[in-house]
Amino acid sequence: MASATKSKTKLQPLGDRVVIKPMAREEMTKSGIVLPDTAKEKPQEGMILAVGPGAFDTEGKRTAMDVKVGQKVLYGKYAGTEFKLEGEELLIVSQKDILAVVAD
Repeated sequence: MASATKSKTKLQPLGDRVVIKPMAREEMTKSGIVLPDTAKEKPQEGMILAVGPGAFDTEGKRTAMDVKVGQKVLYGKYAGTEFKLEGEELLIVSQKDILAVVAD
């Protein structure tokens, strides 16, 4: 049985969901032009703050999660659900919406 990884937030996601803190986008282009909030794209990179225990397979056994707390990941542009917790913008996504782990 897989167990959830120790969380850096008060949230404990269920199943194969993950809590991510999106990383801030650049405020300025390489040529020095300042971007207003309306021109910025949604972030697609973030840090994992909490990981659920894993989904159940067809036999009723938990499957292990491929990601863990503290990893930097890339996720789909419109993946997950955005929300604020104690003034911090967070995102809950399913593990299948995570595209890659960024190596340090």
